Amino acid sequence: MIDIEDNPQPSGQLCLQLQTMPKDTNAEGAIYSGWLVSQMDLAAAMLARQVTQGRVATVSMASMAFMVPVNVGDCLSFYAEVIDCGRSSITIKVEVWKPASSVAELSKVTDGSLVLVAIDERGRTRSISQ
Repeated sequence: MIDIEDNPQPSGQLCLQLQTMPKDTNAEGAIYSGWLVSQMDLAAAMLARQVTQGRVATVSMASMAFMVPVNVGDCLSFYAEVIDCGRSSITIKVEVWKPASSVAELSKVTDGSLVLVAIDERGRTRSISQ
């Protein structure tokens, strides 16, 4: 029997999947952290737009730490889930995973929680209809 601790799995729904490209890396071929954060923001916004049924803006992100390196050609999967939903804000946890050395296994790259607010067409905070 496989212990879940020996084979961790992503939580949330798959919101974004992409392959890393040379333009997203430094001279050593490692992914820029800022690029990865921007993709996490995109994944969180995709889920937040779905939940809030409209436009959103990111207001903060909790800390993140890289657990495994990300190199050119890696396929990254971004999983997102709603952690909290308030009157006008929504907190979304994003996990980033990539295939491990064994194709059947995944390695967690990083995770972070982002807070987004629902905004109207003028860019002002609006209530989330639940």
